[in-house]
Amino acid sequence: MSILRSKYYDHPDGEDAFGKIVATNKYAIVTGLAWSTFDVLTLTKPQGYIPTLGRFAYNTGPLMGMATAFTLTTLAATNIRGKDDKINYLIGGFAAGSIFGAWKHSHVSGLVAGLFLGIAGVIKKMSIEQGWEFFPDSPTHQYGGVNIAINDYTLTAERAKNWTAEKEKK
Repeated sequence: MSILRSKYYDHPDGEDAFGKIVATNKYAIVTGLAWSTFDVLTLTKPQGYIPTLGRFAYNTGPLMGMATAFTLTTLAATNIRGKDDKINYLIGGFAAGSIFGAWKHSHVSGLVAGLFLGIAGVIKKMSIEQGWEFFPDSPTHQYGGVNIAINDYTLTAERAKNWTAEKEKK
């Protein structure tokens, strides 16, 4: 399996730390680059290449740190506690919130972000356990984006493997 095709739930919680980090950081990088582009073009408008790259790093780096903190904390909590439940996701959400608070230099915003991300993590874990989808997939093909590797762009569908030739009529 390609590393870019890895998804968070390819392996059970508490296993495959690298694959889970890649899966969460894909979304953090895309979100960070999109927000950085908006920030550079409309808000801060830095002059020159180095300040522009600095803004991209300033916005994308902490988002990657939050994704990694959530993933590693959830993994560690699962292994330390020996249970695969919603509390691990709540703990991971607070770890990601602490990165956000350090980024914004505010304990209160870190606590609020941790609470929000922890509750979002609990709801996501509930959706996995109960079999409903937190964010349903689009029924159409996606042309471009983070998950383009899962799409099939062939012109004709592959034939079923159980077909046989028609018997000749006499």
